[in-house]
This record gives sequence, structure tokens and C-alpha cells, in this order.
Amino acid sequence: MTSHDTFFMSAQDEPHKSRSREIIAKHPEVAQLISRSPITFLLLLIVLGIQLSMAWWLGQKGLSYWWLAIAMAFVIGAFANHALYVIIHEACHNLIFKKRIWNKIAGILSDIPNVFPGALAFRNYHIKHHAYMGDHDYDADLPNTWEAKLVKNIWWRKMIWLFLFPFMQVTRSFFTRKVKTFQGWVFINLIVILIADILIIYFFGWNAILYLLFSMVFALGLHPLGARWIQEHYTLDGKQETFSYYGPLNIPALNVGYHNEHHDFPSIPWNKLPKLRAIAPEYYDTLESHSSWTKLLFAFIFNKQYSLYSRIIRGEENIKKYSIE
Repeated sequence: MTSHDTFFMSAQDEPHKSRSREIIAKHPEVAQLISRSPITFLLLLIVLGIQLSMAWWLGQKGLSYWWLAIAMAFVIGAFANHALYVIIHEACHNLIFKKRIWNKIAGILSDIPNVFPGALAFRNYHIKHHAYMGDHDYDADLPNTWEAKLVKNIWWRKMIWLFLFPFMQVTRSFFTRKVKTFQGWVFINLIVILIADILIIYFFGWNAILYLLFSMVFALGLHPLGARWIQEHYTLDGKQETFSYYGPLNIPALNVGYHNEHHDFPSIPWNKLPKLRAIAPEYYDTLESHSSWTKLLFAFIFNKQYSLYSRIIRGEENIKKYSIE
């Protein structure tokens, strides 16, 4: 078990490239799953419409109903915003349209209910996460050292960290030295969301923006859906680096739980990932996985074996750095 004062260290390459080659060699039909899914854009428009309608309805009630806005954000808004985050993820892999520009536009549209812009910045560093998984210089999915030192494995600090996770994720992009976050499309994203926020406040009211803000916070943080971030790459023993989730919340979460499958084949869209697992069960059914995000959420908070150090790092510079520390 981890000592909770250092990350797990690996001198081996990440496992996904070699496993994908093996699967393709054994199951060449998997290549037929590599495609794009324009229907995702239709889902985007539907969910965006739901969120803006909810924001308008709650906005009519005014700030005297702030508690209702927060409650509805937890019960409904979190699932809608989380689905939009998954669509942002699909767009950054260009899995919706063939042309990159249309995927970027889809990402920005999905970002409108999130109050804070992040879709195009996420696009920049998420691709690096796949290429340099476990390398602090590139992988913004890794907790920063100061985060891990601050939070440790103390339950209430882990709760606060989860609640603030959307904001922590944004700040990490400033600490990944070799990833350029601020590029042209990021500024376009920023301007569009700023204008959208102003219009929502003007036409719908402050209660509307409160609902959308907490929808974003719950979608990514202290909510069963927030356990997704723990499920993906947090490990208790350092033996396995990526974990999938096979539970009912994959339905509203657009199969984002199929994370081993996604890392093996990031060019397969969300609606075909279950087919990949069905074709190659000997590779996926033998891996450890999670069946409940809710159970994992409580385990992460209250199990002292879990900390922000429960991640694997690689890269010669990183290993030397943490060995010295």
C-alpha cells in the first residue's frame, strides 16, 4: 500500500498502446469501430436545451429560491452538465465531426452551461494526457505535488478537494510546464462563455446562473458523478493504472466509465465502446473495475489508503525528482 507521502513510480511505458496493438492483431474487426458519431451533436443540443430551460425556470423564481436552484443542480443539473463534459471530451478527440473546427464549435456550445470556460483548454491538455500519461510536465490529470501535500488522506480535506475539483482542474493547466494552454481558440471559448453568462443573467436572472454554477460543481466534484475522476486512474497498490466503471450511471454519462477501452482506442466514439469490450472480453474482464461510483466516492473520502498520492507517475525526470524528495 502507498505510504501517502509519495506517488507510485513506474519505469514502464503506459499499458494502453501495447494492449491496443494486441487487440487489433487478435480482433481486426475492432478497426471497424473507429469512426465518428454525429448523433452526439443532437444529444448536445437536447441537453443544452434542457439546461437552459431549467435555468430560465429557476431564474423566474428569483434568488429567494436559491436553495431550490442548488437542490435541482444536484438532482438534475449535475447529470446534464456531466453529459456535456463527456461531449466536450468526445469533441476534443474529434469524434463528432470529421473537421476539427466543427468539433471545437461543438465543444464551445457544450461549455455554455458551465459558467466558466474550459472546453478548449481541456482539449489542449487532454490529448497530452493520453500521450504522456503519468508525466507531470504534460499530464494535467495528475494532482500537483502541493495538492497532494495539502490534502493528504484526511477525509474532510478530500471532501473539500472534491467539491473544488472543477477549479483545481483549471489551475493545473498553469503548472504543466510543457503544455501551452492559452491559444486562439481558448480565447474564443472565453469570450463566448462570458457573453453567454451575461445574457443568462440579464434575461434569466441570478438564480439561473446559480443553478448552472452548482450544476457544474456537482457534475465534476462532490457527487457520485465526481467519483469518475477517482475511478479513472487512482490506484491502491500501483499494479493497475487505469480502471473502468461498469454501472448504470454509464447511461446518463454516455459510457465515459469505459475508460480502459477509451485509452486503448481513443478514436472509438462513446456509443461503440461497449462493443469493443464485447469483442475482446479476455482483455477487459480480467482487469479490476468499479461497479458503483457512489461506493467509490465514500471509499475515496473515508478510506485512508486513498490519497491524492494514489496515482502512478513515470518519466525519468519525475522519478528522480520524487526519489530525491
